[in-house]
Amino acid sequence: MTGIYGPTAIKLFFLLTPFFVLTMFLTLTEGMERGAQRRVALKTTLAVLVVSFTLYLFGQTIFDVFGITLNAFRVGAGCLLFLSAVDLVRGQAKRPEGVSEDFAVVPLAVPITVGPATVGTLLVMGAGFEDLAQRLEGAAALGTAVAATGLLLWLAGWVERLLGKQGLAILSRLTGLVLAAISAQIVFTGVKGFLG
Repeated sequence: MTGIYGPTAIKLFFLLTPFFVLTMFLTLTEGMERGAQRRVALKTTLAVLVVSFTLYLFGQTIFDVFGITLNAFRVGAGCLLFLSAVDLVRGQAKRPEGVSEDFAVVPLAVPITVGPATVGTLLVMGAGFEDLAQRLEGAAALGTAVAATGLLLWLAGWVERLLGKQGLAILSRLTGLVLAAISAQIVFTGVKGFLG
């Protein structure tokens, strides 16, 4: 064990912006029966799991194909993540236009949960773990973060009653602050890699 599981799982959980996702989920499933709402939650979670692991596992291959260095992508992904964080902190994260009936995958899984910033960060993270032990712990952490987000959606009605709309808005802003710190760290690592 390399000791990265716990910290990585927490970072990935916030990266998926679970409280903003929950707010969007409640908006899109408004008026649905609990059973139908939970089917959407399950479908969304599975879609996020598939997309996230594809990005995590094949990040290095994607870099090799396009000739992109890991440090360059770190800087780009970090900047994009920071913009997402600013939107969350300011309460300006937007619901996508033109929502289709089958919204569990698009737009709820992609791009609401796995947006451009998340894509970039997962690619960087997957390519950044060099040995097998780190990759396995990173994969376990990713699975845990996605499962935790899925559980939040599964219990959406209960969480909404517990926290209220104002509580969810506050948690979304706190998520933005955490993402801002993560984005700064990603950019600093990329710049350090260039200079080193």
